[in-house]
Amino acid sequence: MALLHTVRLVDDLTGEEADETVSFALDGRHFEIDLSRNHAARLRDSLAPFVGSARRGAPRGTAAPSSSRRHDHGVRAWARRNGFVVSDRGRIPAEVVTAYRNSPRAP
Repeated sequence: MALLHTVRLVDDLTGEEADETVSFALDGRHFEIDLSRNHAARLRDSLAPFVGSARRGAPRGTAAPSSSRRHDHGVRAWARRNGFVVSDRGRIPAEVVTAYRNSPRAP
């Protein structure tokens, strides 16, 4: 016995049948939208002047560390100097962040 799955794309603007999923990024956020051939062409045509004048960004993971990553590194270093046990990765416990913010040495 075979099981056949069918995927049907629906245009996110009109609810009608879509032809493709268009991916794009703006302001550091990645988006995908299912569009008909005509709507996809309109989106590309609308963005063309901006894309034509833009420069390519660095691929993710190769850019300089973000300010939040640098901040977390500083909080971890402060926490260790002040007797807290924190992991090298992952979320910093709220009690550590609160203590850091209330510290006279915290920026």
